[in-house]
Amino acid sequence: MGEIKELPTEFAGKGEVSGYCFTQILKSDKAYIYAVDGGRHYEVFKRKVNRRFSQVRYPNSNSFGVWAWTCRTYGRALKRFEELNQSKS
Repeated sequence: MGEIKELPTEFAGKGEVSGYCFTQILKSDKAYIYAVDGGRHYEVFKRKVNRRFSQVRYPNSNSFGVWAWTCRTYGRALKRFEELNQSKS
């Protein structure tokens, strides 16, 4: 597999998230935190690579509760991010 395309640091939502603005707050080799609309809420998720397209995946609505979570506060998002970074998978 070639070089993996990372997620953008900022982007405007499309499709089911049209109208929202996403800004990367933290990233590691295991997880990400994105602020939605300047901190209205936060999305925390595991780093998953779509091997077919050699790029990191942003979760869709079906991913939440499985490998992605919405957090109301940055503190809660940071806690979940730290939990994902300590996991073995």
